[in-house]
Amino acid sequence: AKKEYYDIIIVDWKMPDMDGIETTREIRKIVGSKVTIIIMTAYDWAAIEVEAKKAGVNMLISKPLFKSSLCSAFERIYSEKDCEKEKITQDFDFSGKKVLLVEDHLLNIEVAKKLLNAKKLTVEVAENGLQAIENFAQNEVGYYDAILMDIRMPVMDGLTAAKSIRHMRKADAKTIPIIAMTANAFEEDIEKTKDAGMNAHLAKPIEPLLLYQTIQSFLDKEI
Repeated sequence: AKKEYYDIIIVDWKMPDMDGIETTREIRKIVGSKVTIIIMTAYDWAAIEVEAKKAGVNMLISKPLFKSSLCSAFERIYSEKDCEKEKITQDFDFSGKKVLLVEDHLLNIEVAKKLLNAKKLTVEVAENGLQAIENFAQNEVGYYDAILMDIRMPVMDGLTAAKSIRHMRKADAKTIPIIAMTANAFEEDIEKTKDAGMNAHLAKPIEPLLLYQTIQSFLDKEI
């Protein structure tokens, strides 16, 4: 009605009369795909992510909201838009490299794979910490160049999985880079990832350039 253009729309999921997913569907009918729509929820993402994606949701953020989560989300959105406009940032080429992505949310998996595949990085997915341990144990030494590990997951969380990998007798168990990915960005959370044997910490939603730079920093150490 105001004939104004919005860059980002943040919608709560649980609302009276019309929930966030239905609101997203109605907004998409008006604006098409031009606007970034973020859904906030304090509930388990798994219950809504498939439906949310079909409705046109671009990103999910957990509640309670933290400043770091919002800033990271906006940085990612605008860095992607800047990349589309400029076509030039830092050049990354991860050809021949493979990472294990440990993540249980479909939207996050899709976004991460798109970002990583864009730089020619091969991605294998484990949907929880236990599956990550099994994948790492079953493949030969050096099969993965790095592990991107979510923290909050069903079956086994990322901290427990990282500790377990570090205690394996496999030759590269203590040296493979394990990069934490989590919406929790408090100092105490970062310390927990270090105590678990992780090498780096990335706040979610992941900022693409920082993701690439972090991976590159560990690959450079291999040379």
